[in-house]
Parts: sequence; C-alpha cells; structure tokens
Amino acid sequence: MIPISDIKRQYDSIKKEIDEAISEVFKESWFILGKQNESFEREFASYINTSYAVGVGSGTEAIHLSLVAAGVGNSDEVITVPNTAVFTISAITFSGAKPILVDIDENNFLMNVSNIEKAITNKTKAIIPVHLYGQCADMDAIMAIAKKYKLMVIEDACQAHGAEYKGKKVGSIGDFGAFSFYPSKNLGCYGDGGMITTNNPDMAIKLRMLRNGGQEKRYYHKIKGFNSRLDEIQAAVLRVKLKYLDKWNDMRRKNAKLYDTLITSGKIIKPKEMPYCTHVYHLYVIKTEKRDELSNYLKEKGIQTLIHYPVPVHMQEAYNDLNMKKGQYAAAENCAKHILSLPMFPELSESEIETVAEALNNYYGM
Repeated sequence: MIPISDIKRQYDSIKKEIDEAISEVFKESWFILGKQNESFEREFASYINTSYAVGVGSGTEAIHLSLVAAGVGNSDEVITVPNTAVFTISAITFSGAKPILVDIDENNFLMNVSNIEKAITNKTKAIIPVHLYGQCADMDAIMAIAKKYKLMVIEDACQAHGAEYKGKKVGSIGDFGAFSFYPSKNLGCYGDGGMITTNNPDMAIKLRMLRNGGQEKRYYHKIKGFNSRLDEIQAAVLRVKLKYLDKWNDMRRKNAKLYDTLITSGKIIKPKEMPYCTHVYHLYVIKTEKRDELSNYLKEKGIQTLIHYPVPVHMQEAYNDLNMKKGQYAAAENCAKHILSLPMFPELSESEIETVAEALNNYYGM
C-alpha cells in the first residue's frame, strides 16, 4: 500500500530526538504553559518573522481566538471560501459571526479576489483567506481591499507552514496568522495543537489571556476567555520538528516536481504553482474526469487517495441555516467533483511516485 501520508516514517527518522524531548517534559513534570511552550512560541515567531506567536489548542481555535481578539462577534460577518475544511467555518460561528462565502479560482483552488468587494457589507469585519493545500492566496490584493474597507485579515495557514508569498512567510502578512499542528500537517505534532502569529503587541497580550480563561495572572480573570492551550509535550515535539520543516518542504516540492514530470496523461490537470508563491505541497491535488472511478482503480492497485474536500461548506447539512444554495459557488462545486489528492509526504520514495504516475497514465491510456 502506498499511503496518502505516513507519519511513522517521519517519526522513525527523528525518533531519538523526539523521544528525548518527550522524556524531558516528563522529567520536568510541568505539562501546561511551561518552558517548552514559551520556547516554541519564540522559535516559531522567529521562523515566520513575526513579533509574537501564541500557542493554542488547535488550528480551529487559532482562527476563533483571533476573531475574538479582533472584536468580531454577534451580527458581524466574516468573508472566506466554500472549499475549505469545515473547521474554518466552525471558528467563525464560534465567534458568533456569520460566514460569508466568495467563490474560488478553479486554476489554483484559492479565493478569487475579484469576488471579495461585492460580498462586503456594513456588517463585514474580517476576511479569512485560506492558503489551501500549501499555496498562498493573493495577499497583496486582499490586504489592499482590507485596508480600503478597514477590515481585519486572518490568514488560515493551517495547510501552509513555511509557504511564502513574494518572499514573506504566510502568517506574517495579515493581522493574524492561524496554524494547525494536526499530525499530518507539514509541521505536525502527535495530537492537536495550533498557533496564532501577529505583530500587534496588544493582540498578543489579549490572545494569551483568551486562551487561558481570560486570566491576566493566575486566578485573576480580566476578560471572559476560553480553555485552549498548546501542551508541553506537543510543544516539545514541535520544537524538534521545526528544525526540519524547510528540509521536509523541499522534499515535498521535489516530489511534486517528479509527479509533474511523470504524469503525462492529458486528461489530468496537475496543480499550478502561482508565480508569487512558494508552494509547500501539503497536498498534491489533481483534477480529472471520472474521479471516483480513478480513485477506485488506484485503490485496487494499492494506492491510497483522498478528496479534500468532497462537499463544499454551503452544501453541508450543518450549515443549512445560512441559506446558501447549491449552484451558488460554481467554481468550488466544480472542483469538488473533480479533485483527487495523491500520496504526498516528504519521505515518499521516487519508486512510489513512479508507481502512482504509471497507474494514472495507464488508466487513461496515456
């Protein structure tokens, strides 16, 4: 079986360092908001090139707490896209705001910036561009619109650790950057975890209170907060892994280029890297007709695939109350019918990529 991802291969490659880091946490026996978290926050902020980073419980909470810190709440509106993981939308609804969706560009799966302004109302407070699959949205255009209408920008960088937009790391461009450390991410821990990046000192102070029950100091609650903290074990793991992130992203890019070369069937549309972006290929997503039949064929050949994501948000039963209809976001809906994620992770071997590409080409008869 060629898996879509293989966390164990990565663990095996750095097992000694990971085991020592976890062991150190147990020796200290301090498991919440300790020196591992503090150190990782400094190291991650330095990597992203922001002044501050605040560890939280998940990528969802990174978006949610950013919205709360920005003052977004009941009756407000937040603009994002329909083809994201539903957790982006969950974070908006957690804040009390209403998600307002704009369609995407089918060429890159990212927010179509030409659709943003017509979605803005007097209730709009923020834009959440999603850096999907490891590639950046067009941040110059988005930031210009946000400045014009005095909106906050929260980068959903949960799939784009280390990706760059015109030489700047994602998560350093908007008012906030939100990252997930779900195990399969480019930088993943061994559980749930997230991070918020910002250059605003007041927001950093507020975020640290929000994640910890609103406490300014222990047992003194200055504001109403939440319970969303990155634990010491995960922080220790992530400190080890951060040192390897650029190397692993380079391996992903190398794997993507090999796919690009070996997949020769004209019936497969390969991912397009935008000229302004350094794509880090959290996922390698193709588009093709007969997607489901192809997926079944690859499964028979021992090749795992997934669909990210089969049902756009506006067609999810959970969000029927938003009164968004099928057909309203044609580009996102069309992509959902034709996308397929192929195996992609740093340790994927050339022979495995050759096997996948050969199977694809053979299915379509070249």
